[in-house]
Amino acid sequence: MSIQQSIQFPFEPQELAEIRELWKKHSIAEDKRDIPGLLSTLTDDSVYEILETPHRWEGLAGAQRFYESLIGAIPDVHFDLQHIVIGPQGVFEEAIVTGVFKNDTLGFKAHGKAVRGVVGILFPWDAKKKLFKGERIYINLPAFLGG
Repeated sequence: MSIQQSIQFPFEPQELAEIRELWKKHSIAEDKRDIPGLLSTLTDDSVYEILETPHRWEGLAGAQRFYESLIGAIPDVHFDLQHIVIGPQGVFEEAIVTGVFKNDTLGFKAHGKAVRGVVGILFPWDAKKKLFKGERIYINLPAFLGG
């Protein structure tokens, strides 16, 4: 879909409520470390990627690996929501992420110290399947995990 088509995307107001409710379900599952609950909010062909890095996970199995890696590396990870935008294209959130980097991940060695960083996440919406197509994650990974 082109950016022009995305801007002109038709939707019903009820759809925004559906998107918001699914995002809430996703966020609650993440807070509970409920990976099956997280996966239930995603399309089978979802894609997780950390932009400007080679890190990319495809499909539900890939999304599961992403979450297992995140929770394994920072078991106490916490997202403090700062801003959220919900539209027919999906959800964009900005959060402050904190936790203790306890286990190696994504080529970074764990240092056991607290980490803190700002993350932007786009959850693209699949209007036909009524699910998210994954996450496009914007974070300065070396600054965040480097401690």
